Amino acid sequence: MSLILNIETATTVCSVALADNENIICYKELNEGYTHAENLHLFIKDVLKEGGSDFNKLEAIAVSKGPGSYTGLRIGVSAAKGLAYALKIPLISVDTLQIMTNAVVDIKATETFYCPMLDARRMEVYTVVYDNKLNTIIDVNALIVDENSIGQYKDYSKIYFFGDGMLKCKEILNKLPNANFIENIFPSSKNMVPISFQKFKESKYENVAYFEPYYLKEFFITSKKI
Repeated sequence: MSLILNIETATTVCSVALADNENIICYKELNEGYTHAENLHLFIKDVLKEGGSDFNKLEAIAVSKGPGSYTGLRIGVSAAKGLAYALKIPLISVDTLQIMTNAVVDIKATETFYCPMLDARRMEVYTVVYDNKLNTIIDVNALIVDENSIGQYKDYSKIYFFGDGMLKCKEILNKLPNANFIENIFPSSKNMVPISFQKFKESKYENVAYFEPYYLKEFFITSKKI
């Protein structure tokens, strides 16, 4: 029995799952804007209570590392690091785009590829391409989607696009003859569970003192025009 607490706050979704090995005991999530500061610690307490567990029984903390929202990532990673440090247990990080892909990947579809997209404002998205075994084919990048940039996807036999970034780019992506679309896919802690457990088994841990979220782009503070 390996109790792992999974935390996902990289987007508007605030999500927490308690898992025993690969089995989800319970989870709680809300997708109503950036409510992480108000809800994350309440959700953590709730899933531990509902799961009949407590902090001292946890064997690891897993957190979505990004890319994603600067503020959301800071809140989730700060909470995860604080718990791992206080409880003296390992910290595991999971790529946010991999979490999304784990919700839709079909390991039997050998000629199929997966392209999650997270909205990065305007026509830019955070994206990556995986094969059916979650091997990285195109590295994580910030892509400005236009008719030229989507040319990199045309040689795949079949490719699935999904995520909130896909929605704003769908009209352009639809020009690809091999494009397929999956609606309503977002990062969720329940889809972290198999990945975080595998990393736990392989002892792939982060250094609690030095680990930082993967922002991909620099964070800029803008002032409101008067």
